[in-house]
Amino acid sequence: MKNAEWQVLLSGASAGLIVDTSLYPIDTIKSRLQSHSGFSKSGGFSGLYRGLPPVLAGSVPNAALFFVTYETVKDRLHLYRPFGPRSSAHILSHMIAASLGEVVSCTVRVPYEVIKIRSQTSSTGKLSNMAIMKGIIATEGLRGLYRGFSSTVIRDIPFSAIQYPIWERLKMSHHRRYRKPVSAFQSASYGAIAGAIAAFATTPLDVAKSRIMLAERSDSMASGNVFAALRDIYAERRIRGLFAGVVPRVIWISVGAFIFLGSYEEAIKILTPKA
Repeated sequence: MKNAEWQVLLSGASAGLIVDTSLYPIDTIKSRLQSHSGFSKSGGFSGLYRGLPPVLAGSVPNAALFFVTYETVKDRLHLYRPFGPRSSAHILSHMIAASLGEVVSCTVRVPYEVIKIRSQTSSTGKLSNMAIMKGIIATEGLRGLYRGFSSTVIRDIPFSAIQYPIWERLKMSHHRRYRKPVSAFQSASYGAIAGAIAAFATTPLDVAKSRIMLAERSDSMASGNVFAALRDIYAERRIRGLFAGVVPRVIWISVGAFIFLGSYEEAIKILTPKA
């Protein structure tokens, strides 16, 4: 692996660890608001760090895989004139790179998200993460740990296809206007704006993903059909149901994008050898 790839790998891993640890309580509140049982029965404001260990174990490889894929695909596409910086399809290269990055990272992320969200919404909080994992495997096999894989991919591809092109465009506009590269803080600020927009637009898909992961095996939502889940959620609670948890989700992701992308940019600068 080249030095530049190691820099991206380590920077992405660091950013993932920082953001997941600092913003976990907001994610817990969001998951409980989306739960079929309701916020209070899912735990309310107690145990907001419940389910954190599997997240910490998965956040490092998850973020690292995303950024290695994203930067590699983006750089390869930019070698071709149709996707170059001066082309009208330049934004498409960021969309493709981000989408492929999400698919690759989901292979790591989904199992720990299944365990995390069940731990977050358990009314008793007595089951350990290991017990939750063993229970899933005992009743559904390894496939149970990938419950919601398709719904996560369906949610995250549009999310990243919105967020990263906006982020890259804002950075590019900044560079053209001020004739100098963006700082880590400025990059983080642009990431927060892009993240908030993408978070709001994809909330219904996030609600469907949460309900699929939480569904009992006998529940119709356990099939993993995203569109059927969206239909059922709308039938239950209309638009309000589809946008359940939208406020904490937007806050969590915008602040998370600020920390995540800012940390990533800062780590890249620290790890890049001085000329």
